[in-house]
Amino acid sequence: MAQRTVRRVVTGQDTEGKARVVDDRAVEPITSALLPGCAAYRLWGRDDQPTLPDAGTPPRAEAYYPPPGGSRFMINTIAPGELVPPPGLDEATALAELERLMPGAMAATEPGTAGMHTTDSLDYVMVVSGEVTLELDDGERTTVRAGDVVVQNGTRHAWHNHGTEPCTIVGVAVGADRLA
Repeated sequence: MAQRTVRRVVTGQDTEGKARVVDDRAVEPITSALLPGCAAYRLWGRDDQPTLPDAGTPPRAEAYYPPPGGSRFMINTIAPGELVPPPGLDEATALAELERLMPGAMAATEPGTAGMHTTDSLDYVMVVSGEVTLELDDGERTTVRAGDVVVQNGTRHAWHNHGTEPCTIVGVAVGADRLA
């Protein structure tokens, strides 16, 4: 499946306070044989609260999910059907590569639960194409389609594409403190 090209344009202010485009480039997708047909685009993120003016220099954004006060902006493509790695895949090597590309993402995923995970973040998600089913605790399921939005309040969840076409979601995650 061909991946889309995602162009990221970043603005900032120069030393004279003028608005400028400081970066304009394609963002490469993160893919893995563990998740065939899926792609993640890390568009922007920061580990702290922004201050303005901002020169547009990429801020620190270490882990895939944000710490409290941090944020992440991403696009994810979810392939249809069950995500089955190819036979003979060296899973340890693939997991190590995924950890390098998406630090901490797999740690949030519960082993043996088909993508079920919990993050310490408030996520704003919009489906831009296709449809996907949001699964919550006890198997509660809600199908969302292009144009629908989900406000994901740090709850345990998984995304499943039961359709026949890839689903693309755009999300902003804001790191939160988990009190209980």
